Amino acid sequence: MSVLNYAENISESLLTTFERNAIFRKIAYFSMEIGISQDLPTYSGGLGILAGDILKSAADLGVPLAAVTLLYRKGYFRQELTEEGDQVERPVEWEPEKLMSRLDNRVSVELEGRTVQVRAWGYVYVGHSGFPLPIYFLDTDLEANSPGDRSLTWELYGGDNRYRLCQEMILGVAGLRILRDLGYNNIKTFHLNEGHAGFISLELTRELGYEDFDKVRDEVIFTTHTPVPAGHDYFPYDLINSVVGESNSNRLRRMLGGGGVSMTELGLNFSRYVNAVSKKHAEVSRKMFGTEKVDYVTNGVHSTTWTCPGFARLYDKYIPAWRNDPSRLIQALQLPDEDIWKAHQAAKMRLFARVLEETGEEFDADVLTIGFARRAATYKRADLLFSDVRRLLDVCSGQVQFIFAGKAHPHDKPAKEIIKRIFDLAKEIGAAIPIVFLENYNMELAQVLTAGVDVWLNTPIRPREASGTSGMKCVHNGVMNFSVLDGWWIEGWIEDVTGWSIGPAPHEADLIEYDEMQDAQDLYNKLEEKVIPTYYSDRRKWIYMMKNTIALNASYFNTHRVVKEYCEKAYGTIFRAH
Repeated sequence: MSVLNYAENISESLLTTFERNAIFRKIAYFSMEIGISQDLPTYSGGLGILAGDILKSAADLGVPLAAVTLLYRKGYFRQELTEEGDQVERPVEWEPEKLMSRLDNRVSVELEGRTVQVRAWGYVYVGHSGFPLPIYFLDTDLEANSPGDRSLTWELYGGDNRYRLCQEMILGVAGLRILRDLGYNNIKTFHLNEGHAGFISLELTRELGYEDFDKVRDEVIFTTHTPVPAGHDYFPYDLINSVVGESNSNRLRRMLGGGGVSMTELGLNFSRYVNAVSKKHAEVSRKMFGTEKVDYVTNGVHSTTWTCPGFARLYDKYIPAWRNDPSRLIQALQLPDEDIWKAHQAAKMRLFARVLEETGEEFDADVLTIGFARRAATYKRADLLFSDVRRLLDVCSGQVQFIFAGKAHPHDKPAKEIIKRIFDLAKEIGAAIPIVFLENYNMELAQVLTAGVDVWLNTPIRPREASGTSGMKCVHNGVMNFSVLDGWWIEGWIEDVTGWSIGPAPHEADLIEYDEMQDAQDLYNKLEEKVIPTYYSDRRKWIYMMKNTIALNASYFNTHRVVKEYCEKAYGTIFRAH
């Protein structure tokens, strides 16, 4: 795997070559955020990291694809936490010109009656075999634009509904125009990673010169990622009128009707193929959207990105070619027990060094360590563990230590309160159960954390976890999942073999409320009766489970498999085998 860095070895001739070869790219992948590396702060969490992992696997497999996203000069935000556990957001400072090439191509888009200039920056990801995949980052920070328009691509998920609408017009409309200006005139499939780029369908109708909606559908596929209402953007027509203009507004009314524009509805109605991101999520989405049109491609992660150095060396030795074909990880059942344990303990010590450096807390490598890290949304219930503190103390005192991480959206006060509650409880019960919260969860911290804990905890409210990918990163490092049966875990879970479940069977397909204490009590019971005794009293079984989580989970929940499924089900193209 390699990334061509502009400051070192991207040349004008290379980018010119991409433009010249644009005709050979058949697929354009659009995503509001793309997480390729720690150095590019153009992602907030799971959606962006998944997009980056898919693009990495596409490059590894030689899929003729190009990608489009926005350039966020202030990133998402850097999270800092006060001594009281209050989240403070800081802008991310970075210099795009050191990491990518600024292209001469410019297009424009009409927003609020003004002509906004948009340019692109080029970044090249090169797969294992040397196959290059171009990613274009859209930028409005040009002198020709007004100060307000220059800031439209500064922040990811910043601003109000108007700001979001302007960004999505830039992504969908200006993004397609940039591709055309670069010579991408032979795209057969526009893949919308969530509804943010849905205005591609609006631009395609303009290109065609007439409202051939069937033709538009033939060129678009759509991936929906969440059943949570906050994840589905909706813009009322009065806002649409003022931002995109009367002509576009009238066209959208003819396309959708109703009282406003749902970006999810736009994706559903103007795509030839629609998929959810797990089998359960497809069931929930079909009921939610009232259509049987929704297929599923269960998510995965990019294996070589998320496998820690120790396990990568182990796989290189015993499972040759796993990097190009992660399905070979099914052979992990043959790995020596001693080597598995040594690799895990090395990852654990690396994590504990990080904990000591950042918090001053000294964790014990012989103590069962459980991790919980993801976006701090309320439905993910980072605080479910503390539903009954007395019971938690009875079960875990002196036997378990916990590591938490995750950012709350700047405007999500309830999520910030959850972080603060964890901070308060860490002070209150930390002598009996060590608890730390690591600030500024990002790709680099995720790599250390998902490899270094013994068990990965996941406690969403069913059935709101569309898929989840943090646990998939863990399984590449032999870390078992301990999770509510939702999202991908329903497909990956075999009790006492790949990990453990929390709570009852996942019968819900509606976003209904239920007795959440059932989940909490089962969590405590499983910790007391299964997880803790196995860790301390049956090392042989523990390592057996580590092998199974690699062989049965990592071999399947990877983006090489995901990209192959998209090629077969949606892209109508083939990948180059290596």
